[in-house]
Amino acid sequence: MAARDVKLPTGHQEDAEIRVERDFMEHCRAKLTRMRGEVTAMLDSGAAEGDAVTDKYFNHALREFRKQVVKDLSGFDDVPLFFGRLDYPAGDVFDIKADSVRGGDSHTRTEDSDLVYVGRRGVRDEDGEPIVIDWRAMLSRAFYEASSGDSMGVRVRRRYGFDQNGVLTAYEDEPLTGEVRSGDGGGLLAAEIERPRQGPMRDIVATIQPEQMRLVRAAVDQTLCIQGAPGTGKTAVGLHRLAYLLFAERDRLRKEGGVAVIGPNSSFLAYIRNVLPALGEIEVSQVTIDDLTGAGRTVGRVDDPAAAHIKGGLEMAEVLRRHLWSQITRPTEPLELKHQHRTWRVSVEEQADELEDVLSRRTGYGAGRELLVQRLAHRVLRQMERVGRAGTTLTQLCRNRAIGQAVRGMWPAIDPARLVFDLLTDPDRLAAAADGVLSPEHQRTILLSPRPRSVKAMVWSTLDLALLDEAAGLVDRPVRLGHIVIDEAQDLSPMHFRAISRRVAGACTVLGDLAQATSPSAVRDWSEVLAHLDRPGGRIEVLDRGYRVPAEVLDYAARLLPHIAPDLTGPTSFRHSADALHVTRTSADRRTETLVEACETALSREGSVCLIAADEEIPELHAILTAEGITHTVLGGDVLEAERVTLAPVTLAKGLEYDTVLVVEPSRIVDAEPRGLQRLYVALTRAVSRLHVVHAQPLPAALDGERVLAEIH
Repeated sequence: MAARDVKLPTGHQEDAEIRVERDFMEHCRAKLTRMRGEVTAMLDSGAAEGDAVTDKYFNHALREFRKQVVKDLSGFDDVPLFFGRLDYPAGDVFDIKADSVRGGDSHTRTEDSDLVYVGRRGVRDEDGEPIVIDWRAMLSRAFYEASSGDSMGVRVRRRYGFDQNGVLTAYEDEPLTGEVRSGDGGGLLAAEIERPRQGPMRDIVATIQPEQMRLVRAAVDQTLCIQGAPGTGKTAVGLHRLAYLLFAERDRLRKEGGVAVIGPNSSFLAYIRNVLPALGEIEVSQVTIDDLTGAGRTVGRVDDPAAAHIKGGLEMAEVLRRHLWSQITRPTEPLELKHQHRTWRVSVEEQADELEDVLSRRTGYGAGRELLVQRLAHRVLRQMERVGRAGTTLTQLCRNRAIGQAVRGMWPAIDPARLVFDLLTDPDRLAAAADGVLSPEHQRTILLSPRPRSVKAMVWSTLDLALLDEAAGLVDRPVRLGHIVIDEAQDLSPMHFRAISRRVAGACTVLGDLAQATSPSAVRDWSEVLAHLDRPGGRIEVLDRGYRVPAEVLDYAARLLPHIAPDLTGPTSFRHSADALHVTRTSADRRTETLVEACETALSREGSVCLIAADEEIPELHAILTAEGITHTVLGGDVLEAERVTLAPVTLAKGLEYDTVLVVEPSRIVDAEPRGLQRLYVALTRAVSRLHVVHAQPLPAALDGERVLAEIH
């Protein structure tokens, strides 16, 4: 690693350089404001060069384009407009023709250097000169990928440091050419990665590593499946990839229906909600898997593990298909249609012929039903034409009540919710549809007992909603999207992946960690996930270098890997901290005192604090913290850590990060569910600075052993 020159505002020389850079930051901010103001003025007045076009469709498109430009240029008032700089030899980047430029008229052009500033959004001056390059532009690649071994033409890479208010306070220069000397790995980079945080996740655009950027810049038609250990930045990679694709392929993705992020729960979505807007992307749908499949219904019930495993399996797709198509019956009486003072007839045999013809085409259920209407109407129309009765159209006949009644008798309209309800509550219907697919025992396992009074009284589980979506997809194809990012995908069932696959017109980005799979119906292999998504040619990538979680925490949690994911290698970490791990064994009568002391110690440091425990322990811990006057927020729904201390049920902790994490009674987390060890692994890896395990009960055998630190109270 090349030696770095870190400049902090402690002396006259350093202050002068920082003042220059701060002034340029304000210059860039003024130019961005001007860019936004010009487009806003044109939008308000409807006037611009070339606007004399009278085509209303062109004018509408132009207006919508300007609205989008204003959105793209908004939201950057409180964030630094650049975070890095590349120093190239003069003339390597800009085509400089005017000698006056070399005289110092441009901050980005000097006599011997072309300076490229890299930021969250591209900024230009009045002449169209780029003064800040968007981090997604090709020219910005060198900021992330240049090295002493391959400088990509860069002489010096500069990083900037900022305080909590976004004020530039430091910079760090990294020479990429000439003699290479050992360095400390980059002080500002490490400081930014390790900086304490509170509230929602923020972007990592200033600290993306080369192996991450390679995935961010993957082609739009390439499906990626990223196996990422805790702290490796897989969520950030997925979100930044989406921002990059919208920059590089915006028109294509819009034509294909847009983009979406699918997360495991609303707490997770609330945690990541600010990342894409900070990168300038505000028109991205962010939904949970239940939002996607539920058609407005909410989850109010949790399947037991055995039922969840069966409902989430691919066999249920075949059971539902059989159940749906069993609704179709042969005609039993002739079709009689009265029109123009005459009755037209279609015999039972003729109706049956049309029905068989439609079925042989293997269309979707809804499309087939419409086709049957048209076929019967066409039969009648041909009769009319043979006797010279003109003046009636096929469209008119398709709306005829008699044809509609005949089709309803053969090919009834389907309510997906009713279809699933009947299947899960009627043993005879389930037996008929599942014969040879599900064993009688498996059928009994998924039958709801007692039977709900009606569809409206049905309390749905997440896998019930996946079945409902499967039924809806058999009837009509859902609206499709150009790209979907699926986070915490290790917990989704095959039926969930089928629901996503029906909606993807292009590629997917799949993010997850098999070691954190806690769902009974979860897929155990990423190649299976790609198959369920109908993207078998997708690429499986591994991120195993952590940047946020200290090595001491990862090594401690990795004790569980041989028991939960023996095929995965333990992650490595960018960071080490002698104070990162504490394991405190206490007695039952002193546990409250120990927890309070641990909270107070955590609060004496910077950053966010989270207590993670088994779900059933949350009410007691809430009462303890309240009684001790420790202000806190209980995680749930859309609620994030409004206070510095968050109390989190372990089932909602996945994907979240906190500076200090207190894991309470690991054995209770393990005992709460069949995949409790996986749930514990999730809890242990939420800490990005310090992990403190507090327990009165013995630790799980898989976790116990020689401890880094054990305190007996």
